Amino acid sequence: MISKKLVDAFNEQINKELFSEYLYLSMAAWFEAENLPGCANFFKVQVQEERFHAMKMYDYVNERGGRVLLKAIDQPEIEFKSALEIFEKAYGHEQLVTSLINNLMEVAIEEKDHATKSFLNWFIDEQVEEEASMDAIVGKFKMIGGNGHGMLMIDNDLSQRVFTPPTV
Repeated sequence: MISKKLVDAFNEQINKELFSEYLYLSMAAWFEAENLPGCANFFKVQVQEERFHAMKMYDYVNERGGRVLLKAIDQPEIEFKSALEIFEKAYGHEQLVTSLINNLMEVAIEEKDHATKSFLNWFIDEQVEEEASMDAIVGKFKMIGGNGHGMLMIDNDLSQRVFTPPTV
């Protein structure tokens, strides 16, 4: 059985994961409007990843005898100045998510819930990858200055990304 404190913390995190999905969908929509389908694809894959994360937590809470209570999802930002700005915001958002996952782990440690600590280790490892990926793309955009042939090359590169649900 999972503690009420952990269920409450997971419910908050599920909301944050669903907000991340919504935020990345907003970013994808901006790229679609700017005729950058590769960048849009990158964020559509992020949308799928965030949904996977939310549902993984959703299932875990239910498996442990808790109850998922969904809350309203805030409206994400919809206007952006550039591709670089979007990826910088996405990188910052991933850093925020890392801190939220770390906070969730702290609750699991306080509650002495070893099963939850084990479960959350996957998310901690995942966040290392998420931050590194965003940081690398921000670096590429900074290198090319956000325009010209380099922009088209990055857009083409990002069009190759596909969602493959992780085996856990």
